[in-house]
Amino acid sequence: MPAKSKAQQMAAGLALSVKRGEKKKSELKGAAKEMEETMSEAELEELASGKRKGKPEHKSDA
Repeated sequence: MPAKSKAQQMAAGLALSVKRGEKKKSELKGAAKEMEETMSEAELEELASGKRKGKPEHKSDA
């Protein structure tokens, strides 16, 4: 499942770096913190990978 927005993709990338031990868990907040706690490393990698071109900054609710 690829990310639906740039913000989701960046949050997944930050959560993935914490899972891998590259960053401290205390640096997380918001969606990235929730993603790190609930998703596996493989799921986060899938969300974080892919192209950003053509994705909206944030997912619209409409």
